[in-house]
Amino acid sequence: MQTNPENPSLRLFFALWPQPAEQQALAGWQPALHQLCGGSPMQESTLHCTLVFLGATAAERLEALLLAAQEVEWQGFEICLDEARYWGHNHIAYAAPRRVPRQLETLVAALEQRLRRHRFAFEARAYKPHVTLLRHVHWRDVPLPQMPPLHWRVQEFALVQSLGDEHGARYEVLARFPAST
Repeated sequence: MQTNPENPSLRLFFALWPQPAEQQALAGWQPALHQLCGGSPMQESTLHCTLVFLGATAAERLEALLLAAQEVEWQGFEICLDEARYWGHNHIAYAAPRRVPRQLETLVAALEQRLRRHRFAFEARAYKPHVTLLRHVHWRDVPLPQMPPLHWRVQEFALVQSLGDEHGARYEVLARFPAST
């Protein structure tokens, strides 16, 4: 999102970006959850798992950001999204793993370390992997129904730009970074 023509910035984040089959499987969770707790379903093509949110980043630093991400060495892994959950503080229903793969935690830590080394600012908070399925949900803090597990083989992560227009938010993948092994 470019806001200041004299110093343009991009709204950026790193994410695990599923292939269409995984996006379709995740979207398959939405109807039952929507019927149960309302809200607004995310578009299938936008379903993703954020790794690190940078927010507004100077466009002139994009090349340095790409280089920082290329320095990350990591191993591919599988994540099993097997629970639907609700966050009351931001009113979303989301898919999450019961068990967070060690390789995912390692990837996030390595990415954050490279970003710090290259002096990039980002949201620093405890990492809780999730895929937002519905926004503006009205639910209570009781478990959501069991959903069919999704086994997602992760072999790359992406740098994504968030773009807003009169139709709402949309995302554009700017670069992909494959696993080292």
